Amino acid sequence: MSVIIAHRGASGYLPEHTLPAKALAYAMGADFLEQDVVATRDDQLVVLHDIYLDRVTNVAERFPGRAREDGRYYARDFDLGEMRTLKVTERLDAGGLPVYPHRFPPGSGRFGVHTLAEELTFVSGLNRATGGTTGVYPEIKRPAWHREQGIDLAAAMLGVLAAHGYEGPDDRIFVQCFDADELLRLRGELGCRMRLVQLIGDNSWGEAATDYDLLCTEHGLAELARTVDAIRSARG
Repeated sequence: MSVIIAHRGASGYLPEHTLPAKALAYAMGADFLEQDVVATRDDQLVVLHDIYLDRVTNVAERFPGRAREDGRYYARDFDLGEMRTLKVTERLDAGGLPVYPHRFPPGSGRFGVHTLAEELTFVSGLNRATGGTTGVYPEIKRPAWHREQGIDLAAAMLGVLAAHGYEGPDDRIFVQCFDADELLRLRGELGCRMRLVQLIGDNSWGEAATDYDLLCTEHGLAELARTVDAIRSARG
């Protein structure tokens, strides 16, 4: 059976991770809507693909001088109220040019940043209004980096999900992450019972300390499976 997951919403038609992009993906029949989750300075969880703001918003124009030494504007350096003032646009490259020039015109429209809680309420409302069963597919973005910045993103996200009724293995949700250690922590230390997805990337991306080359081998998968089985046994 095939499952349609709307990656960042209907991101080929509208700016990624905006509520209009999610609404269009819902209308197009997606089974699950994806949410990438990062934290603000005031520990609010927002839906953004990256820990940075500068490629998808007008943050440099709105808050000049707030970049870190690497020239990037980090979501963690802004509180939610400040993010509410930003205008979300189609993804731009380092030179300010559209990455996908034939998509929605950059800088046009009225799109903003929203919280994970707001999107979960939005999806629930659409399901109620239509009788649908579309699920959610949240990703914990860079959990180790977030802990360095003073927040346990995984624990915070589980709290928001539980408040919206997502807790068990039969709920319409998959929780995903590139960090294998964090997924094991979710199942063990944090007691997460929801379905988990190990994302595979390229080691050069620097997404996590996870060795994706190893995970792509039978040996790596077997080791991960044994660890998961041990956690299940320990939890009874």
